[in-house]
Amino acid sequence: MKAPFSRLPAGARLVLPAAAAAAGLLLSGCGGTAAPPSNAAAESSGATKAAAAAAELYGHVHGISADPQSGRVLLATHNGLFEAGSGSAAPLSPVIDLMGFAAGDGQFFASGHPGPGSDLPEPVGLIRSSDGGRTWEQLSRQGESDFHALTATGSGVIGFDGQLRITEDLETWQTVDAGFHPYSLAGTPTSPVVLATTEQGIHRSDDGGKTWSSPEDGPVLLLTAFADDATVAGIAPDGLVYTSSDAGRSWQKAGNASAPPEAMTAGIGEGGKLLVWVYTANGLEYSDDGGKTFAPQGT
Repeated sequence: MKAPFSRLPAGARLVLPAAAAAAGLLLSGCGGTAAPPSNAAAESSGATKAAAAAAELYGHVHGISADPQSGRVLLATHNGLFEAGSGSAAPLSPVIDLMGFAAGDGQFFASGHPGPGSDLPEPVGLIRSSDGGRTWEQLSRQGESDFHALTATGSGVIGFDGQLRITEDLETWQTVDAGFHPYSLAGTPTSPVVLATTEQGIHRSDDGGKTWSSPEDGPVLLLTAFADDATVAGIAPDGLVYTSSDAGRSWQKAGNASAPPEAMTAGIGEGGKLLVWVYTANGLEYSDDGGKTFAPQGT
């Protein structure tokens, strides 16, 4: 699947393909008396309606923040930051198109576009929230950068706005000619390691994005997420999940999400279990067995 990796100009939106075959099947039935829907069909219909309502509310999910201890999951979306499963249509943040989003160390970094009535510039550049998304501080590149890929590392912040850029002080930026255009970036605030997903495969940096290498036999992934400094989950464009226990040097196949992914995150649960959250066209999905199996979680 190459379509999800087509690099669009800065400011354009990438839309992942959605499975539409089921709708065609439903419309192509033969004539005659329809059988009453089964419980399974009714549950499926309810899940589909819930996912459709969530899609209308969020627009598109660009990032996820999850707390393994409390189970609280936040979704960074086209329409701002929401708590998954809260049952509330009210965002936790102002309406901002959070195209780039990174969580860690008690704060959020983001980039994207201001919503209606916002006093943020267009594009918003690099912004930060230290109060759960309620307010945002302008840090740098306001009116200049819309970072579609963004992550925080132990060395600073790295983002891609058409060029790969890194900052150690959150104000001054260095452009890196890495030789690739990443679809996504992943790091952890306690390590300088960064992973970049590209159409050619995984790229890996040990120095906060200054230099890069390509691990041998690395899978082609759309998204990756660190659970801790060594443990990583990744997902391919078709929903196949991989895991790594050596910070992205080598990968093993796990299971499958139900559909192509929009966003993902990972964490470590009780007993050292790898927890994985993926947002797809079917809503939020959760795995507590290292990505082997997934179950729906409140959208």
